[in-house]
Amino acid sequence: MDYLVNINWNKVTPCLVLLVLEVVLEFSDCATPAEVNKHLELGRDFLARGQLSDALTHYHAAVEGDPHNYLTYFKRGTVYYALGKAKFALQDFTKVLELKPDFTSARLQRANVYLKLAQYREAKEDFLHVTYADPYNEEAINQYHRVDEYADDLRLAEAYYRGADHRAAVELATRLLEVSPWSAQLRQLRAECYIALNDLFSAVSDIRSVNRLQQDSTDGYYRLATLLYRLGHVSDALKEIRECLKLDPEHKKCFPFYKKVKKVDKFLLDCEQLSESRDFAGCIASANKVLKTEDEVTLVVFEARKWLCSCSVKEELYTEALAECGAALALQRDARVLCDRADALLGLDMFEDAIHSFKEALELEEGLQRAKDGISRAQKLQKQSEQRDYYKILNVKRSASKQEIIKAYRKAAQKWHPDNFQGDEKKLAEKKFIDVAAAKEVLTDPEKRAQFDAGTDPLDPEAQRQGGGPFHSPFHHFQHGSPFQFKFHFN
Repeated sequence: MDYLVNINWNKVTPCLVLLVLEVVLEFSDCATPAEVNKHLELGRDFLARGQLSDALTHYHAAVEGDPHNYLTYFKRGTVYYALGKAKFALQDFTKVLELKPDFTSARLQRANVYLKLAQYREAKEDFLHVTYADPYNEEAINQYHRVDEYADDLRLAEAYYRGADHRAAVELATRLLEVSPWSAQLRQLRAECYIALNDLFSAVSDIRSVNRLQQDSTDGYYRLATLLYRLGHVSDALKEIRECLKLDPEHKKCFPFYKKVKKVDKFLLDCEQLSESRDFAGCIASANKVLKTEDEVTLVVFEARKWLCSCSVKEELYTEALAECGAALALQRDARVLCDRADALLGLDMFEDAIHSFKEALELEEGLQRAKDGISRAQKLQKQSEQRDYYKILNVKRSASKQEIIKAYRKAAQKWHPDNFQGDEKKLAEKKFIDVAAAKEVLTDPEKRAQFDAGTDPLDPEAQRQGGGPFHSPFHHFQHGSPFQFKFHFN
């Protein structure tokens, strides 16, 4: 700091003092050349290994250590370019050209950034400058001659969009995006066309890209959230609308939409959890709450109807389930809803219709094991329907617990005990009583009940012979004309 000693401080103005201090501080903050070179070497090593984020960290340090070295900006700019960070790459290459206007490599890189951003006029100017400095640069020459074609195609795509020829606009925008993948303008144009064509999945993909290219856009997050909601992806919509509220907690569109989506998402999550815990009545109640909150967005309504269909079947409300499944399928054909509908039809003993519904599910989703198993089960149940139905004999649901089955057995056994009847009625009671006892045996034995639920009567000797299993009837002593002398205890 010897150069400060000879200054006549009495003649120095306050402003000049501040200027001198800023210069001193700037020099004091700069790293030594050795430190800068060390960061450049480490950056190059990480770059060679493909560790771009680590390379970027060291190039940041190199730029801060020597803010007047054009090469440090250029190296950092190439990493930004590789990472697809167009805005920062553009800033670094522009800074390089401010420090060294004749650095052709930086101008070529900046031209390519402009090209990827669909800023075709700026790209053309840079490509032209490169050809002046390097007349044999094939990349610059080729792109210079094609860039006007890209600009014409962009104007044509915009004209197609204004003229509502959305499919032509999509095709042209898609072709341009191969050259200009960082263009938010092109992706937004294509997204609007996809929405007009009702291809919402494709629109979501483009809007996501727009949001990455244009960070901190509340309108972008709102648009994405509404599209996801229309697709029935309520949880994903909730995530995106929260991003909007992080930027503006009182956004006039995002906040009211957030309140609605949050409520619907909770009800749908409740449906899933209640169904898993076998609280099917609670599941039905939550699905109905969804319908009270949302009755317009088709795929959200479908999600609610789907839960109503599924949980009504499991609650053995087969008539109600059939109506709900039909309402869901009217909104969207879905293989699993078709299987639920088939289960409801089985509950109503409509076997042929159930088989048809399972087959329809297989047509929608080839290889769906539930549908394949359903067809087999329906065919067995159809055959079984011609025989005894132990659930109907005891008047219990197929989901009845062992305690419920025993309770129903005691009631039925008391009702049909042969000692309570005389004459011809006694013969009928004997048959009923045997059926009641058989029902209890099958439905309280987990293995036999499983066989019966799969469509095989474990007490049917013919079925047992076909299945290869032994048959031991618990009523063999009734089958040789033995007179009834019942002294049963109903356990």
